[in-house]
Amino acid sequence: MECEKTELEGVLILTPKTFCDERGWFMESYSTRNLSECGIHCTFVQDNHIASLKKGVLRGIHFQNLPYAQAKLVRCTNGRVRDYAVDLRKQSPTYRQFVCVELSAENKKQLFLPRGFGHAVLSLTEYSEIEYRADNLYSPAHDRTVSYLDPALGIPWGIDPITVSEKDRNAPQLKDSDCNF
Repeated sequence: MECEKTELEGVLILTPKTFCDERGWFMESYSTRNLSECGIHCTFVQDNHIASLKKGVLRGIHFQNLPYAQAKLVRCTNGRVRDYAVDLRKQSPTYRQFVCVELSAENKKQLFLPRGFGHAVLSLTEYSEIEYRADNLYSPAHDRTVSYLDPALGIPWGIDPITVSEKDRNAPQLKDSDCNF
């Protein structure tokens, strides 16, 4: 597995080795050995699978507050998406900065987000699916969203119009949230 560091400490782009022949392809999409070699030492406890039915569907910026914060390992299994990691750690030198990675069924790249990061995904195709592993269970009481339009984050989504849920449309700006990282 190829492991590429990003500008945000702990956020990694992972590219699994893919073996192709006349039948198709094979890859290890998840291996604790490969993740350990990249410095990822999480015990994932939950898998999530999301389908977006049209281009421009945005989900995020989502996270869970402590003590139920989640590290995530995200991959796209159908279509193409832009996946975003937003640093929400107040003491971090990259606080409020983000990285964006295109994930697709074709490129097979994965994005690892450690705890303390917000996560957003934007569908670039008429139909897309992502799967992600989390190292903590979903906790409705700790589930949070920060506005995707927050000017302090300044994320240029690049698609208009964007389709979002009511929860995301009504999310507070980071300065007004109770984010506890």
